[in-house]
Amino acid sequence: MVPKNSSYRGRLAPSPTGLLHLGHARTFWVAQERARAACGQLILRNDDLDTARWKLDFVDAMLEDLRWFGFAWNEGPDVGGPHAPYEQSRRGAHYAAAFERLRASGAIYPCTCTRRDVQQALAAPHESAHAPNPNDEPVYPGTCRPENLSAEENAKRAAWPRDGVNWRLRVPDGAEISFRDGHFGEQSATAGREFGDFLVWRKDGVPSYQLACTVDDAEMRITEVVRGADLIMSTFRQLLLYRALDATPPAFFHCPLVNDEHGVRLAKRHDALALRTLRAQGKTPTALRAEWK
Repeated sequence: MVPKNSSYRGRLAPSPTGLLHLGHARTFWVAQERARAACGQLILRNDDLDTARWKLDFVDAMLEDLRWFGFAWNEGPDVGGPHAPYEQSRRGAHYAAAFERLRASGAIYPCTCTRRDVQQALAAPHESAHAPNPNDEPVYPGTCRPENLSAEENAKRAAWPRDGVNWRLRVPDGAEISFRDGHFGEQSATAGREFGDFLVWRKDGVPSYQLACTVDDAEMRITEVVRGADLIMSTFRQLLLYRALDATPPAFFHCPLVNDEHGVRLAKRHDALALRTLRAQGKTPTALRAEWK
């Protein structure tokens, strides 16, 4: 039950790295229904930061497939709105400004470690009560934390530019980060054990998903984020970013993931369950939604 609240602002945030599938549609539909139930607004954001994978064809297909399925939004890249631009690839100045705030406050530090370095430094895999995300980053061992470097090295790194090196947000080791999820209830994770210092800026000059998502949701005044359960661990990280940026976090509602007939979580490689494929087979949005009940 979503309380009626005309100030409610939800969002859809697909990435144009492949065709949208039935799993996306189900989560997005929950987001739309919660916005409607609250008599609020729904914002469409094109999360196109992954320039190595996204294609213009996927952007066009994304908009077409969403409208075919029955989605309608109040703000977005195709209709505009007071918080434009709604494409992450055009919001670089917003992310850079947030980065500089984090650097000025000492919340982040430069890191020269590669993913392989991190994996080799870990003596054992970390433990977590939350569902694993195969794309999640390993717990960082703190190799490049300032206290682990010499004064000379820290002085040198203080002058490093934003680009050309990875930057991490330092998490408060041992602190329990918690939130009440709209679907799964109380959630908590221990910083430094279940997740470590995480990337906020990549050496190729691109902000991380965690930073871009946090900045956009805060600046677009999103009041509730509806997304898949595989992103619960990301929520703990983003809550720390909200705190570091002195921004008010939204509420969160994580949806169960949709699996295929073999019990495997749907991904964009599941072309058989892509909305475009189902449409070509003569399936209707109404019939597809009826199968969810």
